[in-house]
Amino acid sequence: MKICVVTPRYMISGVALAQHRFARALGAAGHDVDFVIGRVDPGLTVPSSPGVTLMTLDVPKVRNMALPLWRYLRRTKPQIVFSAEDHLNTLVTLTALAARSRSKISGSSRVTPFDTYSNRWLSKRWVLKHLSRLSFRRADVLSCVSKDMVSQYRTVFGPTAPHVAIYNIVDDTASQFRMNEPVDEPWLADKRSPVIVAAGSLAPWKGFVDLIEAMTVIPSEVRLIILGEGPLRGKLEEQVERLGLGDRIKLPGFTDNPLKYFSRADLFVLSSHVEGLPNVLVEAMMCGCTPVATDCPTGPREVLRDGRYGYLVPPRNPAALAAGIRRALENPLEPDLLAEAVRPFEESVVIARHFDLLGLVGDSSRAAISAGDD
Repeated sequence: MKICVVTPRYMISGVALAQHRFARALGAAGHDVDFVIGRVDPGLTVPSSPGVTLMTLDVPKVRNMALPLWRYLRRTKPQIVFSAEDHLNTLVTLTALAARSRSKISGSSRVTPFDTYSNRWLSKRWVLKHLSRLSFRRADVLSCVSKDMVSQYRTVFGPTAPHVAIYNIVDDTASQFRMNEPVDEPWLADKRSPVIVAAGSLAPWKGFVDLIEAMTVIPSEVRLIILGEGPLRGKLEEQVERLGLGDRIKLPGFTDNPLKYFSRADLFVLSSHVEGLPNVLVEAMMCGCTPVATDCPTGPREVLRDGRYGYLVPPRNPAALAAGIRRALENPLEPDLLAEAVRPFEESVVIARHFDLLGLVGDSSRAAISAGDD
């Protein structure tokens, strides 16, 4: 089947990496896949994958993708187009109408609609909201990466909003290899002291200030590694020094393979104030890490199934976060339970759900996708 997976920008972030993983999985399943990217961030190279043809448009903005996509749809005529992020979803559906394309279109939303749309008349977000309403008629499937986010879309667009929940692929064949790669980190080689790992952009909404504060009341033998880079690096380093935690906390920067850290750590902590659906939380569970996560909107409660698969704590509360970490250290989760939690994010399950909602899978496949139903 000829399939197009499109994303506005390739960068080191959840959406771009999730779309690349999805294209790779579809190619591995035997489909002829075009991975269409608006632009690639400087210094990055998109890894090649069997069955996937890379097409970079080299345009600065999402709106500049309209004409190249119109030409692509007219020329290539893919049977399915998978897009992600609301601005691009709207542009893809309107471009398909202009091109008189018969492609099935599936658009995925990745962030809360409360930050995307507005009721302020003639504002940019108000215009996007009304263009999105028009695009609803052309899209075959509109999805969100969490069930909580589906509820948010129905709050913004009304109870008849067509959105359904489809998770991102997290557990795939490539990930299984990546978690076993060697890692040069003495703390992870020394099994005498528990190690916590956290990962994400060093930005305010990730809550790393809270996590570092929580470490002041965690037993002194416990160590913390925060993977990532971002604008708060200086502030976080100053906080670590001020609290006298330099021998217990490391901020080694960005890594292109956090899975090799997760697979050797004792706990993974998600300290965020807000999320879409945190893929990194699922990745850590896939690697065998017992998770501690803030009960922020949206995703952690859904992923952890109200605490069945991990420890939930209130956001923006270092004391509660520390208490959750202590409970998790004392009572880590069994590998079988973590594997059960990750199953809805397996590539075969996610692809089956996409195809089922597009009307391309028979009833015999429904048992395989029941874990992802909304």
